[in-house]
Amino acid sequence: MTSTTTPTDIPDTPDNLTTEFCLRLSRAWATLVRRLDSALGGHHGISFADYQLLLHLQRAPGGRLRRVDLADKLGLTASGVTRSLLPLEKIGLVTRQSDPRDARVGYALITPTGGELVTNATTVVDNISRAMLGGPARAQLQATSDLLAQIAGIGR
Repeated sequence: MTSTTTPTDIPDTPDNLTTEFCLRLSRAWATLVRRLDSALGGHHGISFADYQLLLHLQRAPGGRLRRVDLADKLGLTASGVTRSLLPLEKIGLVTRQSDPRDARVGYALITPTGGELVTNATTVVDNISRAMLGGPARAQLQATSDLLAQIAGIGR
C-alpha cells in the first residue's frame, strides 16, 4: 500500500507551512528557469542567468558594476561571476575594465551589443513571466515580491 501526501494532509502548523512554502518556491523557481532558459536560448542564444547578469549591468550607472557588486546582486561568489562573464566577454556582450586607482578592483561593463540584446530579451522574459503568473492581483504580486526580497536579503 502506497501513501501519498496531498497539501490537505499537511498539518496546519507554522513550521510545516514554511517548509511547504520553501519546497513550492524551489519547484516554481526550477520551472520558471527551465521555461526562460528555453525561450531565451531559442530566441537570443543566452540563458536566464546570462540575462540577469546583463540586466544588472544595463541598469547600473554607466552600464558597469564592480565584479564583487555584481556577484552580490546575483547571489554568486566573485569566482562564480568571473566564470559567468567569460563566455559573455567572448561573444562581445560584456567587457572588463580595471580601476586606474586600484588594480585589485575589476569592473564588468555591458557593451552596446549586450545592451541591445538585453533590451530585446526583456520582451521574451516579460511574455513568459505574464504567461506563467497569469493575472494575480497587484497587491498579491507586490506582497509576494516583498516576501521574496526578504528571503533574498534585499534591502537590508
